[in-house]
Amino acid sequence: MIRRVTVPSLFTPPTYAHASVVEAGTRLAFLSGSVPLDPAGELVGAGDAVRQTEQVIANLAEQAKAVGAGLEDVAYTDVYVVTDAHDTLDAVWEVVQASGLSRGPHSSTIMGVTLLGYPGQLVEITATVAVPQH
Repeated sequence: MIRRVTVPSLFTPPTYAHASVVEAGTRLAFLSGSVPLDPAGELVGAGDAVRQTEQVIANLAEQAKAVGAGLEDVAYTDVYVVTDAHDTLDAVWEVVQASGLSRGPHSSTIMGVTLLGYPGQLVEITATVAVPQH
């Protein structure tokens, strides 16, 4: 359903694809930003971008499951991190790489931003999912 593309004339990406191609007629789900809140709406991992990323991915997995998919069905993500430090981006990307999102691997953009929506929030991930036909 998803064809991952690494372009030979470009650099070899470490843990993502240059493009993800989804066949026409495939059901797509556009997941809103997954945030580091627990089921009670409390922030998880205050001040800790790695712990927040773990929670964000756990929540993203729940979002995917709710539409009949899994992390392996994610075609594209945007990863937002409140930081201006490459070390922090690298630490967050290591968590993404270790998750089911790295299977394939999916296409992704990671970026440092100034502020996210919830007080204390350091990480958010949006995703496009190719929902498998059952």
